[in-house]
Amino acid sequence: MSQVFERYGLYFAWIISIVATLGSLYFSEIAQYVPCTLCWYQRILMYPLVILLGIASYRNDVRIIPYTLPLSIIGGGIALFHYLQQKVPGLAEIAPCTVGVPCNKDYIDWLGFITIPFLALIAFILITLCLWLCQRANKG
Repeated sequence: MSQVFERYGLYFAWIISIVATLGSLYFSEIAQYVPCTLCWYQRILMYPLVILLGIASYRNDVRIIPYTLPLSIIGGGIALFHYLQQKVPGLAEIAPCTVGVPCNKDYIDWLGFITIPFLALIAFILITLCLWLCQRANKG
């Protein structure tokens, strides 16, 4: 298993970031869902990963991991907070989005728990996991 991540961990993280970015663009540009403030913060942290991880994958350069791992961890934290704002009513009242679209608005609610911030959270977790396993495999 470690050989897989040693060899393809950056590539997996890059593919996940591409899918997440394309999904984000689909929701805003095709489905016409207006992003809230927290969505924009998540985009700010996800979109550069496509370029950074793409270049690192092409060059097979694991030295990028310490620079990209904080982006995915912070993005995951924001996505988790955003998801909790949607699913825990009291939390939305404590720190509401005051400009534009409310951050607790559910554009999608698949199976009662899958929302856009949930999808972003899963993407950030998978990217973080891929990067961490790749870094660990290349150290050992």
